[in-house]
Amino acid sequence: MTTRRAKISGAGFYVPERVVTNQELEALMDTTDEWIQQRSGIKERRYVSPGETPADLGQHACERALQSAGLDPQDVDMILLATLSAQHEFPGTSFFVQRRLGLEDTPCMDLRAQCTGFLYALTTANSLVRAGQYDRVLVVGCEVHSTGIDLTTEGRDVAVLFGDGAGAVVVEANEDDSDPGEIIECRLHAQGEHAKRLWIEFPSSAHQPTRIDQEAVLAKKHFPRMEGRFVFKHAVTRMPEVLQQTLSSASLKMEDVDLFLFHQANLRINEYVAGQLGIPPEKCFSNIERYGNCSAGSIPILLAEASERGLVGPGSLVCMTGFGSGFSWGSAVVRL
Repeated sequence: MTTRRAKISGAGFYVPERVVTNQELEALMDTTDEWIQQRSGIKERRYVSPGETPADLGQHACERALQSAGLDPQDVDMILLATLSAQHEFPGTSFFVQRRLGLEDTPCMDLRAQCTGFLYALTTANSLVRAGQYDRVLVVGCEVHSTGIDLTTEGRDVAVLFGDGAGAVVVEANEDDSDPGEIIECRLHAQGEHAKRLWIEFPSSAHQPTRIDQEAVLAKKHFPRMEGRFVFKHAVTRMPEVLQQTLSSASLKMEDVDLFLFHQANLRINEYVAGQLGIPPEKCFSNIERYGNCSAGSIPILLAEASERGLVGPGSLVCMTGFGSGFSWGSAVVRL
């Protein structure tokens, strides 16, 4: 009896046309191109233009992923969209993407696991397809950070890191023994005790009598805040742990992997992790220097761009690992 597996059959990404360089940020805050590059490895990022929404980015990424898989939107059984920058408080961004794809009653939902969101969504899609609930699930990571960051000297530690963008993959059933494509293993973790180390405090339904007030706005509590050194310390610990755990569970070794895709939060984190694990630079594809941190969009953007560049193809073994707010972290190893 053939075992039902799930595979990634297509990937696509989209970033806004507007390029924002480090030099442009120098005019808005007390920073320098040298400082930003030294700290994060980022040279530029993309921002949406007026009128451009998260659903716009998600739609384009989905269409490219479907085209890569040779499918139409109507072939999709479900949409899972990971984001921390929802288009509206409710309904979820996935509903606006669903409508833009011309679908009528295809189920969709948003998933919130921040920078690890794509890996959480991929794991969920993998389970749904393997269980036979759906044949094809469209998994999207979509973020618009530029409209929610403090572009002043006070907010520079966080603001210089983020960009806008979306990536998507098609997770499809694979019952063909001759096709090696498979999502082999996924591992996820979280540690809520550190939730306030990297977060946005307001708006908050826990705040009374309203979700945000003038005092919170004046204190800039509606902008993201991060304890950078603490986050760095945990990221460089948890990412190697979960990567090795995932490969071990799949009975694979580091040298078996053709390409490692790390979440693009900070190039220094990824260089540190690669150094710890002895991964050569040529096996670590990066695009943070051009796009910045696109949170849930970062890993699928990486995968789609790596595919377009011919860095991976049918049969390639890819390991994707991320860490983010929550704290959340995870890893997935897939055979394309």
